Amino acid sequence: MLVIVVENAPPRLRGRLALWLLEVRAGVYVGKVSRRVREMIWNTVEQGIEEGNAVMAWSTNTESGFDFLTLGANRRIPFELDGVKLVSFLPENAEKQVAEP
Repeated sequence: MLVIVVENAPPRLRGRLALWLLEVRAGVYVGKVSRRVREMIWNTVEQGIEEGNAVMAWSTNTESGFDFLTLGANRRIPFELDGVKLVSFLPENAEKQVAEP
C-alpha cells in the first residue's frame, strides 16, 4: 500500500499522480505499486512539487510496518530514534524559517 499526500502542488503534478494512483480526497493518493514504480513516482514528485510539500508512506518490513519520506517546508520533521521513525513538530513560525536558505 502506498499513500501520497501533496499540499500546494501544481495541477500538472496532481494530474501525473492520478495516472498511477487513485485520488481519494483532494491531494491524497493511494495505490499498490512495486518498489520500482514507487521510486519513479517519488522522483516525479521531487521534480514537480515546486513550492508545495509532500509526504509518501508505504507498507514495508519495519518495526512500525511502514516507512515514509517528506519533501518541502512543513512543521512536521521526521527523525529516527532507536530504529523507529517518528515525527517532531516545530513551532508555528519555524516553518517559514526552515523553508528559507
